[in-house]
Amino acid sequence: MTTIERVDQLHKEAMELAGAAMILHLQGKFEEASYANKQAFLKEREAAELYDSSIEPTRSVLYRSAATLAFKFGAFQESQRLITVALSGNVPEEIAEELRDLLEQVKKAIAL
Repeated sequence: MTTIERVDQLHKEAMELAGAAMILHLQGKFEEASYANKQAFLKEREAAELYDSSIEPTRSVLYRSAATLAFKFGAFQESQRLITVALSGNVPEEIAEELRDLLEQVKKAIAL
Protein backbone atom coordinates (compact mmCIF):
# COMPACT_ATOMS: atom_id res chain seq x y z
CA MET A 1 0.00 0.00 0.00
CA THR A 2 1.37 3.40 -0.93
CA THR A 3 1.53 6.31 1.49
CA ILE A 4 -1.28 8.07 -0.37
CA GLU A 5 -3.47 4.97 -0.19
CA ARG A 6 -2.74 4.61 3.54
CA VAL A 7 -3.57 8.27 4.17
CA ASP A 8 -6.81 7.93 2.20
CA GLN A 9 -7.76 4.81 4.16
CA LEU A 10 -7.01 6.38 7.54
CA HIS A 11 -8.85 9.59 6.64
CA LYS A 12 -11.91 7.65 5.45
CA GLU A 13 -11.98 5.62 8.67
CA ALA A 14 -11.55 8.78 10.74
CA MET A 15 -14.45 10.52 9.02
CA GLU A 16 -16.68 7.45 9.48
CA LEU A 17 -15.85 7.42 13.19
CA ALA A 18 -16.46 11.17 13.46
CA GLY A 19 -19.86 10.71 11.83
CA ALA A 20 -20.68 7.90 14.23
CA ALA A 21 -19.60 10.13 17.12
CA MET A 22 -21.99 12.84 15.99
CA ILE A 23 -24.88 10.37 15.87
CA LEU A 24 -23.99 8.95 19.28
CA HIS A 25 -23.86 12.46 20.71
CA LEU A 26 -27.31 13.25 19.29
CA GLN A 27 -28.58 10.03 20.91
CA GLY A 28 -27.26 11.22 24.26
CA LYS A 29 -24.54 8.56 24.35
CA PHE A 30 -21.85 11.02 25.34
CA GLU A 31 -19.23 8.60 26.63
CA GLU A 32 -19.44 6.49 23.46
CA ALA A 33 -19.39 9.64 21.33
CA SER A 34 -16.24 10.83 23.07
CA TYR A 35 -14.60 7.44 22.52
CA ALA A 36 -15.51 7.48 18.80
CA ASN A 37 -14.14 11.03 18.49
CA LYS A 38 -10.89 9.93 20.12
CA GLN A 39 -10.56 6.98 17.74
CA ALA A 40 -11.28 9.30 14.79
CA PHE A 41 -8.63 11.69 16.08
CA LEU A 42 -6.01 8.94 16.37
CA LYS A 43 -6.57 7.85 12.77
CA GLU A 44 -6.59 11.41 11.44
CA ARG A 45 -3.42 12.29 13.34
CA GLU A 46 -1.70 9.20 11.96
CA ALA A 47 -2.76 10.20 8.44
CA ALA A 48 -1.43 13.74 8.92
CA GLU A 49 1.88 12.51 10.28
CA LEU A 50 2.50 10.40 7.17
CA TYR A 51 2.99 13.53 5.07
CA ASP A 52 5.87 15.98 5.24
CA SER A 53 5.57 19.71 4.69
CA SER A 54 6.03 19.35 0.93
CA ILE A 55 2.54 17.86 0.62
CA GLU A 56 0.44 20.98 1.02
CA PRO A 57 -2.41 21.78 1.40
CA THR A 58 -3.33 18.16 2.14
CA ARG A 59 -0.98 17.94 5.14
CA SER A 60 -2.30 21.05 6.85
CA VAL A 61 -5.93 20.08 6.16
CA LEU A 62 -5.34 16.71 7.84
CA TYR A 63 -3.66 18.39 10.81
CA ARG A 64 -6.55 20.87 11.08
CA SER A 65 -8.99 17.98 11.12
CA ALA A 66 -6.99 16.06 13.74
CA ALA A 67 -6.67 19.18 15.91
CA THR A 68 -10.42 19.78 15.66
CA LEU A 69 -11.17 16.20 16.68
CA ALA A 70 -8.76 16.47 19.62
CA PHE A 71 -10.49 19.69 20.67
CA LYS A 72 -13.90 17.99 20.53
CA PHE A 73 -12.98 15.39 23.12
CA GLY A 74 -11.11 17.83 25.35
CA ALA A 75 -7.48 17.09 24.44
CA PHE A 76 -6.66 20.79 24.31
CA GLN A 77 -2.88 20.51 24.69
CA GLU A 78 -2.70 17.95 21.87
CA SER A 79 -4.94 20.12 19.71
CA GLN A 80 -2.63 23.07 20.32
CA ARG A 81 0.43 20.96 19.47
CA LEU A 82 -1.10 19.76 16.20
CA ILE A 83 -2.02 23.31 15.21
CA THR A 84 1.56 24.40 15.85
CA VAL A 85 2.90 21.54 13.72
CA ALA A 86 0.44 22.37 10.94
CA LEU A 87 1.41 26.03 10.93
CA SER A 88 5.10 25.13 10.68
CA GLY A 89 4.63 24.05 7.07
CA ASN A 90 3.98 26.04 3.93
CA VAL A 91 0.28 26.40 4.76
CA PRO A 92 -2.09 28.19 2.38
CA GLU A 93 -3.37 31.39 3.99
CA GLU A 94 -7.02 30.32 4.14
CA ILE A 95 -6.15 27.15 6.05
CA ALA A 96 -3.67 29.04 8.24
CA GLU A 97 -6.46 31.44 9.21
CA GLU A 98 -8.73 28.53 10.13
CA LEU A 99 -5.93 27.01 12.20
CA ARG A 100 -5.35 30.32 14.00
CA ASP A 101 -9.09 30.58 14.72
CA LEU A 102 -9.06 27.07 16.16
CA LEU A 103 -5.99 27.94 18.22
CA GLU A 104 -7.90 30.84 19.78
CA GLN A 105 -10.73 28.47 20.73
CA VAL A 106 -8.22 26.06 22.24
CA LYS A 107 -6.55 28.81 24.25
CA LYS A 108 -9.92 29.95 25.60
CA ALA A 109 -10.78 26.38 26.58
CA ILE A 110 -7.41 25.95 28.32
CA ALA A 111 -7.95 29.21 30.24
CA LEU A 112 -11.30 28.00 31.62
